[in-house]
Amino acid sequence: MTGRILWGIGSGRAFRVHWTLQELGLEYETKPVRTRTPAMDTDEFREVSPRKKIPVFEDGSLKLFESCAIANYLARTYGEGTAALLPSDPGEQARCDEWCYFTAMELDATSLYVIRRHGDLPETYGDAPIAVESAGEYFARQIAVPEAELADGRLFLLGDRLTVADIVLTPCLNWAIRYEQPVPDRLLAYRDRMAARPAYQTAYSICYP
Repeated sequence: MTGRILWGIGSGRAFRVHWTLQELGLEYETKPVRTRTPAMDTDEFREVSPRKKIPVFEDGSLKLFESCAIANYLARTYGEGTAALLPSDPGEQARCDEWCYFTAMELDATSLYVIRRHGDLPETYGDAPIAVESAGEYFARQIAVPEAELADGRLFLLGDRLTVADIVLTPCLNWAIRYEQPVPDRLLAYRDRMAARPAYQTAYSICYP
């Protein structure tokens, strides 16, 4: 047993962690808990996650809840050599963090998650078509930011190698495609490159069985 346990499947945020673990070649146990299912109400899961949210990642005695924090922890703790998912330069590390925060806030929480809450789940969060429309318009403006970053022909957000920033961004592109939001062609091609990676494919098969 490795002592590494990932609780959560079936969501883009859990997928970020599965993908990071696969890129790093780490062994771990998957607990196949899906959001808004009876599995979240079991005593076992509620003891692990009082928030009743996925993903939850355990590494020995350490327990983490937020997907971006988990991915960054894994990269800092286990990434090295060809599997390094963070730049070595402090300034470039800050740029990586900046992309993670931008994606989590501007594309995920402020845009796509609003569409999910009030478009997909109005019975839980309330029907709010104006909020959904506004969130879509906001996404269309903000998605232009990573598109512009790739305009110089770079393969990844920070240059010529995969980092945590790409692992955080790509599931949002998947999510946007599913919600029929406008994803520019340059980002569609970028997303396809990410999806062709063996680690991505293995993680996807685990997260979306």
